[in-house]
Amino acid sequence: VRLTSGDGRRVRATITELAKKRLVVSTVGEDVELIAAPSHVELWAPVGDRDRMLWLAEKATELGLGAWRPVMYRRSRSVSPRGEGEAFREKMRARMISALEQSGSAWLPELLPESTLDAALEGTANAEIGILLDPAGDPLAHALSRFTSHDSRFTLGLGPEGGLDPDERDAFLQAGWRPASLGPNVLRFETAALAALAIVRSHPW
Repeated sequence: VRLTSGDGRRVRATITELAKKRLVVSTVGEDVELIAAPSHVELWAPVGDRDRMLWLAEKATELGLGAWRPVMYRRSRSVSPRGEGEAFREKMRARMISALEQSGSAWLPELLPESTLDAALEGTANAEIGILLDPAGDPLAHALSRFTSHDSRFTLGLGPEGGLDPDERDAFLQAGWRPASLGPNVLRFETAALAALAIVRSHPW
């Protein structure tokens, strides 16, 4: 079997005992493999429908997401049932672990605390590049072509079901975020986030 701690370490092991409620493995004689972390991408995922959030968390983990921050937007509050609270957080972590195992990766995304947009923007580091998915922006692939540093830390933001309110969009832009488009179609938040993450991951840094 292959084991990982989720922080870049991976090792092969041999099952030495298997019972109904017990599994013992041995790593004797095996070297720990150190896997380099991919470029860091943080996703500001809107708090929304629980099942759609879980699906996105799973697929984003397969694509090497670095961190997940759930953001409670104004229109998030009208969604029911929505993904929030400690029990949901544990369910999301379990879904991410399952995706990590399936994809063979060694880096588990960091689950950041849920926050409002104002609180999240207040804590944004100046060194990070914030990209807001917005139909009015330049194509995302074109926007990424301006960046070449391997050390860049990208943060992807997108609105909830029903979209951002105008003042929420303005808050992003006033904080220095750059709008980027995925095309003319209106996408569900999980589709937009996954498409954007795939484009970022395929970009030749």
